[in-house]
This record gives sequence, structure tokens and C-alpha cells, in this order.
Amino acid sequence: QVQLVESGGGLVQPGGSLRLSCAASGSISGIYVVGWYRQPPGKQREWVASVVRGGSANYANSVKGRFTISRDNAKNTVYLQMNSLQPEDTAIYYCNDVQSVARLGTRASWGQGTQVTVSS
Repeated sequence: QVQLVESGGGLVQPGGSLRLSCAASGSISGIYVVGWYRQPPGKQREWVASVVRGGSANYANSVKGRFTISRDNAKNTVYLQMNSLQPEDTAIYYCNDVQSVARLGTRASWGQGTQVTVSS
């Protein structure tokens, strides 16, 4: 089973940018839809964006126009470029196999995630 590891989080001021990476332990091409999710402090995890194998992407309304998801199958990595960050974007960000999450629900496995904090 391919493991996904998130990185790239950090502390950024409002209006700033970060790029998150989701690196696969094996071929990411085997995962048809890769998604980014986030869990703000004290809230439930929510879907942020997803990208299919061919590159087509979808976004939550809250990030549309500010975030860009992309995948590099040759590098076995999915990225989330986050621009115009706001304090409400503060969360732990996770990547996962979207179809597995939908199928397994609460039994889905999650990685450690990467912390994004937007604060002045």
C-alpha cells in the first residue's frame, strides 16, 4: 500500500503563500484521485481540493481562486499551492486517497499531516 507523507507547512503572515507537498512511497499514479484535507483547531476535518490522475482538479468554495492543486506523477508527488492565506486557513493539512476516504470513512488511515498557521 502506498503511503503518503505531507510536508511544507509553517507559520506565515496573512496574505502570504505556502506550498505543501504530498510525497508517495511508491507510484502515485496508482491513486486515481488524490485530495488535500484540513482540520482547523477544534473542528472536523474537511476536504480542500482534489486532483485526478489526468490533472483535472476540484476545490472547496472556501479556497477556490486562492489554492492550486497539482500532481507530478513522475515525481510521485501532489502539491498544494496556497496563496492569499488567511487566519481561517490555519489547520493541519493532510493528503489522502479520496476514493479510499470515501469508502472507509472513519476507518481511513491518515498521515501525520503538516501544520499551517496563518498569523501576524
